[in-house]
Amino acid sequence: MAHTIRDKRKLLLRVRRLRGQVDALEKLLEKDAGCSKVLNLTVACRGAINSLMVEILEGHVRFHVVNPDDKPGNSRMDAAEELIDVIRSYLK
Repeated sequence: MAHTIRDKRKLLLRVRRLRGQVDALEKLLEKDAGCSKVLNLTVACRGAINSLMVEILEGHVRFHVVNPDDKPGNSRMDAAEELIDVIRSYLK
């Protein structure tokens, strides 16, 4: 089973939270809110989309790049873990 299907509920909850943040951003802009409020919410939206991307990329690496049944200590699995760490650092 693909990781996006297995984690469907969790991913959909993230998307729904993100949608709520984007809707709130739209309302702030419609109300001519101050730029600091708009910027703060924009940063929150960026963080939410980055977190969603990390979740999907991590699943992709774990289930499509390496064999999910590999055990830690396997050089390919170790390389995958290193890649996931780099992705997480880059997108935070």
